[in-house]
Amino acid sequence: MAQPEQRAEGAGPFTTRLTWNPSEGRRVVWESRPARRRGTLTVRGPGDTADRSSPADDEALGRLRRLNAVASGAFVIGGVLFALGAAISQFGWGDAVESASVYFVGGLFFNTGGYVSLLQVLNAPRHSTETGGLVTSDWRWWGYEPMRLDWLSAFVLFVGTLVFGVNLVDSFLQGLTTRQVNRLVWAPDVIGCVLFLISGHLASIEICHRFRPCLRSRSLGWWVVAVNQSGSVLFMVSALAAFTRPATGSMVNADIANWGTLSGALCFSLGGVLQACERPR
Repeated sequence: MAQPEQRAEGAGPFTTRLTWNPSEGRRVVWESRPARRRGTLTVRGPGDTADRSSPADDEALGRLRRLNAVASGAFVIGGVLFALGAAISQFGWGDAVESASVYFVGGLFFNTGGYVSLLQVLNAPRHSTETGGLVTSDWRWWGYEPMRLDWLSAFVLFVGTLVFGVNLVDSFLQGLTTRQVNRLVWAPDVIGCVLFLISGHLASIEICHRFRPCLRSRSLGWWVVAVNQSGSVLFMVSALAAFTRPATGSMVNADIANWGTLSGALCFSLGGVLQACERPR
């Protein structure tokens, strides 16, 4: 039997959109993010005047809803706690240990959100050119798929949350020299921010199907990525301002560090709220 004609789109070696014609007059379009988040394909059959969505089975849709609820909730709570930790430091509502404790708990929620985001990729229904629909695979807790852009973005995000965890744990250490503070606290913070930025850019490529940024103002997924990437930029600004100068033993700018963290964290909370709406209907 002849294989249906396929047209792949994406950036570099990554395929983020696939169009094929399984039968005469029928067109099916798979896009990475809608299939993974909403469990749908776009289908146009013979005689159709507009595209329509073809959902996965009920089991897959229920799985996607549960994973999305956990991931979005974790980012909302984690963002709120990070903002609270920054507010405690900025407005003097508590000492450094209290602020670090709130950050640490918020970091655990970010860890959860990062890992569940990876689970969303691993357990999303996969497209099948043979059946023309989405196929649900067995549940997996882990997988290695570096040639999938969505997996790579989620994996980098998860690693970024773990690196932030190193920063948060080290922030409890007392009696550190300036050099030790920069190496043990500041350096993991910057590395985590870089990983967040990389993850966000990979997510943008997934939506735009190209390396360059794009504007998709009618796409909820685009807004989720854009808001989260804004939060990552603000986190990076905060991290750069938190560098401790060896000559003075003080931060470059403590106000910018606190406000950058606070506003960036609120971006991630807003991104979590938007993500909660990006689910199967």
